[in-house]
Amino acid sequence: MIIDFHAHIYPAKIAEKASKTIGEFYNIKMEYKGSPEQLLESGKRIGTSYYIVHSTATAPHQVESINNYIIGEVNQHSEFIGFGTIHPDYENFDAELRRIKQEGLRGIKLHPDFQKFAIDTPKMDPIYNVIAELELPVLVHAGDFRYDYSGPKRIAHVLDKHPDLKLIAAHFGGYTQWDESEKYLVGRNVWFDTSSSLWKLPKETAMRMIHNHGVEKMLFGVDYPMWDHKEELERFNQLDLTEEEREAILYKNAMKLLNMK
Repeated sequence: MIIDFHAHIYPAKIAEKASKTIGEFYNIKMEYKGSPEQLLESGKRIGTSYYIVHSTATAPHQVESINNYIIGEVNQHSEFIGFGTIHPDYENFDAELRRIKQEGLRGIKLHPDFQKFAIDTPKMDPIYNVIAELELPVLVHAGDFRYDYSGPKRIAHVLDKHPDLKLIAAHFGGYTQWDESEKYLVGRNVWFDTSSSLWKLPKETAMRMIHNHGVEKMLFGVDYPMWDHKEELERFNQLDLTEEEREAILYKNAMKLLNMK
């Protein structure tokens, strides 16, 4: 079994534009357009069973429509496990977080670099408190040397203030900031995913981080539409992991985190 813990999807009318924007943001040529159909096609090539799907509200007025879209896609596709979105300036966050949980979404996705807020801003504390109360995991884009919104040190501040928050720091805890991730996050009570990292992160560094952090806190992620599932699995399989460690990262840790049976 394989569970992809990191997949972005977009409605058909904006999928191509959204994917192009992401590609320009990261200076990466995008092969896919961000549609649910292409996600399923890509994942099917490696036998993916489930996908954690999400999108990000870059403005408060987008929150409800994006959450409704994710809810709709989850209801249409049994392979999809939906994570909702929230924005620091969205006023009715308590009711919205409770609504999306009631509607079956299983977590929250934040992208501070796109949403332009520091992940440890005090403005987010009441939101984190409700997320923790609802026991919703929160997947956050982590790191980027070009910005100071989601660096590992800021994520460590969130962990200090909200020890009950189930937080997944994407990209080995800090995209292009893996030294900082090792310094501030490795060994902490936080999960990492493997997405958008193995193409650049040296194999030796990846293995050191996995073992020092704990295999049980690692999750496999592809970051569609940025990457192809077959390509990402090939990179993952190049790591010197035991079969037990591979299975833990590919699906068992995700099942435990999300209480799947």
